[in-house]
Amino acid sequence: MKLLFDQNLSPKLVRCLSDLFPGSIHVQTVNLDTADDNVLWAFAREKGFIIVSKDVDFSDRSVIAGYPPKVIWIRRGNCSTKQIEEILRAHFNDIKSLDESPDIGVLALF
Repeated sequence: MKLLFDQNLSPKLVRCLSDLFPGSIHVQTVNLDTADDNVLWAFAREKGFIIVSKDVDFSDRSVIAGYPPKVIWIRRGNCSTKQIEEILRAHFNDIKSLDESPDIGVLALF
């Protein structure tokens, strides 16, 4: 399971979560931090990433366009990078189920 962290999340998450999600990257790493959502969506689909974002736009797009890519929508207001890391760690099995299920395209985490 490779995660693609959106610009609204810290690049530090890649390193912090490398034990659970090897091969994950942040949009800055591939110069997509200012890219249009269409470009980011296409990149994630082509490269096999699950998009992780605090932005509802990707969740909405998944409903309209289908998947892949799949989306993890972090539905938490202002919070620290450590809290985001803890949320993703606590929901590892849910994320694994998202990745493996042909019927689920979006996972909302609080």
